[in-house]
Amino acid sequence: MKIYQNISKDEWAELCARPELENAGLSATIKKIFTAVAKRGDTALCEFTKQFDKVKLNDLLASEAEIAAADVQTPSELKRAIKIAARNIRKFHKSQLSRSTKIIETTPGVKCWREPRAIENVGLYVPGGTAPLFSTVLMLGIPAQLAGCENIVLTTPPRQDGTVDPTILFTANLVGIKKIAKVGGAQAIAALALGTKTVPKVDKIFGPGNQFVTAAKQMAQNYGVAIDMPAGPSEVMMIADETARADFVAADLLSQAEHGVDSQVVLLTTRHTFAKNVIGEVEKQLLDLPRREIAEQSLKNSLVLVVKNLNEAMEFSNLYAPEHLILSIANAPKWARQVKNAGSVFLGNFSPESAGDYASGTNHTLPTSGWAKSNSGLTMEDFYKFVSFQEVSPAGARRLAPTVTTMAEAEGLMAHKRAMEIRTSD
Repeated sequence: MKIYQNISKDEWAELCARPELENAGLSATIKKIFTAVAKRGDTALCEFTKQFDKVKLNDLLASEAEIAAADVQTPSELKRAIKIAARNIRKFHKSQLSRSTKIIETTPGVKCWREPRAIENVGLYVPGGTAPLFSTVLMLGIPAQLAGCENIVLTTPPRQDGTVDPTILFTANLVGIKKIAKVGGAQAIAALALGTKTVPKVDKIFGPGNQFVTAAKQMAQNYGVAIDMPAGPSEVMMIADETARADFVAADLLSQAEHGVDSQVVLLTTRHTFAKNVIGEVEKQLLDLPRREIAEQSLKNSLVLVVKNLNEAMEFSNLYAPEHLILSIANAPKWARQVKNAGSVFLGNFSPESAGDYASGTNHTLPTSGWAKSNSGLTMEDFYKFVSFQEVSPAGARRLAPTVTTMAEAEGLMAHKRAMEIRTSD
């Protein structure tokens, strides 16, 4: 990790740039996959799974027997942990449910309101390549169930033997998801966007993924399918002062670096000596990580910035707009009020990012690559659309008529004018 010091603000934009994996033909590859799935459906899904995952599938869906076996195959201690995490996630997301309907009378006799309606058909993508992310099943499946989405289909890459990781199956069954397709990557997104004999077409796709999945989700929008948010490689920014512990900070940086080779971690601190201590701790802790090679590649993309003060650190953070922001500083809640752009914020030395990834209750599906400037992390509202209503009484129509008819006539829409006049002329 390289230390930057005395950096001018003119250089900040360059430092905020995210690492990108070179793939000049990405768009063409995704288009080819969509075209093939549109033409050959399940056959194309099996072909791409064999090509990309080196797995020959006999059945695209996980069977009831596989799902039942997963309960036995998942260790008891892990099942208990998943259930506790599910409880916390459900509790936090349930608090976001709003069934109340507030009626606003904009003019006497003119009432307006809106009501939530669950998105009927949703697709949940759960990564399972270098690590089966069963926690993502909780983060996507629980709010989908709470919202009342009628048809939920989960897609995830198969293992080499053609089965789905049992922990993913156990977690899906725990939250009530029964339709699980053994397909991953861009072909899974194409299947959800287009529909095949086995994988139903959905109205909205949720879930993180690599650059192929992200590009496929963006292409899915061309087919009239919504997506949760733009989400690319994972990232964390840490702001640390003299109250922070170097070993804590190093552990948090590595917890994000091990996600993938294109992940990025950034440390902002006011002390050069602390920056060096953290780097020393990173090198020490890195030695016994099972995903050491992945973390090492990620750290090559990462930054340590020594800033003048915490105000400058907060200013840089808002420009960077991190997916995760950890404030390992004194009086963190006070400084949190300066946060403008971040997916999820962790306050104090005992709030590691991994708490939010698994079990604190907040959602870990978050905007990356600077999208936190305009996007929120996943909430209950992402599984709804809101329908607006209005009810106009005869007296309300008479009061509104002069405004409507004048505006309609000015726009040259005389049928609009007549629709109001015919109701109010005696």
